Amino acid sequence: MPSRTLWRMSEGSQLSSDVRHRAVRAALDGMPRLDVAAAFAIDRTTLFRWLQRYEAEGEAGLHRKAGSGRRRKLEELSAEELRSLVLEGALHFGYETDLWTVGRLRRVIMEEFSMELSKNTVWRRLRDAGLTYQKPEREYYEIDKEGRKKWMRYEVPKIRRCVKKHRAILYFQDESNISLTAFLGKTWSPCGKTPKTRVTGRRAGVTATSAINGKGHLIFRLVDKRIASAEVIEFLRQMLRHHPRRHLVVVMDQAPPHTSKKTRAWIDGQPRLHTFHLPKYSPDWNPDEKVWNHLKHQELASHQAKTKDELKQLARRKLQSMAKRPQLLRGLFFRCCVAELFT
Repeated sequence: MPSRTLWRMSEGSQLSSDVRHRAVRAALDGMPRLDVAAAFAIDRTTLFRWLQRYEAEGEAGLHRKAGSGRRRKLEELSAEELRSLVLEGALHFGYETDLWTVGRLRRVIMEEFSMELSKNTVWRRLRDAGLTYQKPEREYYEIDKEGRKKWMRYEVPKIRRCVKKHRAILYFQDESNISLTAFLGKTWSPCGKTPKTRVTGRRAGVTATSAINGKGHLIFRLVDKRIASAEVIEFLRQMLRHHPRRHLVVVMDQAPPHTSKKTRAWIDGQPRLHTFHLPKYSPDWNPDEKVWNHLKHQELASHQAKTKDELKQLARRKLQSMAKRPQLLRGLFFRCCVAELFT
């Protein structure tokens, strides 16, 4: 049966008429009323009241009655119209970027509809329209859209055939720099009193490389210097040692260390290793990017490391912990828009 939490998440604080109908029907079909109340996460007195309404008014008694309070502001702007306005972008209304804030949207609505309204009203209507406040993903000006289409058409089938032919394990690989300057996470605090978090002002970082697959496996390596061909080769060698009897298909970007003559020559001498490259400027097509995003913005948010060595030890512990959570890693993998192509 659905849990209390699930019902509240799906239906909100006001249960829909459909839920009322199903609860009443379950009770009328002979299910014990206490069990019905538990299954639908409602109080038994609420179920009794619904049954009384049904007996007195039939189906109509289970529909919500209109409230007697004042009319909601922005009633003349439907949820669909609000969505269209937001998706049209802020550039259309004279702003220098296409990003909406509540303040921007409030000003546009006040100008378009000639009404006074609060930021809370705008927030509420945005939520009611199914919109959420999100951080956009980067999309580079240099993206070759035609090249991405060709990759989808030609490279994806090649990768799939290679995996099938060799019964290989497919990995996506990427590198990143982990900064000693911590990303500050959010916390609750009294209104108007911004909390402070003590962090170091030193500039340093740890270079890391990793590979993730759709089964929730993560392989990683931390190094003290910039990634070059030798570091790429050593990591690929580490992957082969991790899977001593399996063929590996590794998809990576076109960074110079991945495509250098030295790297290519070494790969050509590895019969169990098959590599492919993503289109240029396509980090959004690499599931391993999600690993680094999660590490920096969740696992290492507001970290307290003060030196490069402390940061390296902390990053290793966090990555080891992530490697033991295949469900988390599968979730990160399949957040990538191309991951479904390789299932």
